[in-house]
Amino acid sequence: MKRAVLASGVAAIAICFAVCAWAMEFSANVVSTQGGNTNTSKMFIKDKKVRMEGQGQQGYSIMRGDKDVVWIVTPAQKSYMEMKAEPTAKPKVDEKVQGEVSRKLVGSETIDGHPTQKYEITYNTGGKTEKMYQWMATDIKFPVKMAALDGSWTMEYRNIKMGGQADSLFEVPSGYAKVTMPGMPGAQKNRGAPKGTK
Repeated sequence: MKRAVLASGVAAIAICFAVCAWAMEFSANVVSTQGGNTNTSKMFIKDKKVRMEGQGQQGYSIMRGDKDVVWIVTPAQKSYMEMKAEPTAKPKVDEKVQGEVSRKLVGSETIDGHPTQKYEITYNTGGKTEKMYQWMATDIKFPVKMAALDGSWTMEYRNIKMGGQADSLFEVPSGYAKVTMPGMPGAQKNRGAPKGTK
């Protein structure tokens, strides 16, 4: 069960993160769909720090871009796991899409109460050229929704609250033990062991 929760947390990070410029501070609900499945998370951002809380999960993830690490925190066990953050692991909160080749304005809509301009974007990824829609909110200068042209995936930010976020949201709580990621050397031996123990 614990492994499933942790895997889901890592998956949420992988789905919701991509290269962008970031110097924002806000919280939002993130609703993503792919392959008929819907994932809902709560996200907090402060500069290069991100916290993701998946709906129905026992733990949460903290990505520290300033330290190049990701922490998977499990409050029930008072423990956390640490792994290196990928250089491309940054939230999709910038107007420009990674690998963007061109964009074309195709309309305007209101998304979650925000007036937006809808763009069709052509971008390169993995050696292929793809297209997507982006709804850029004109009031908060923020991409509140993105979707594949064929609707195979969507990602939408809802209930966006711009403004200061507490530093404590992006720190592992005091007294939590660091444990080894499953599948890594020493994982069974060190699981659940407090810092400094064997």
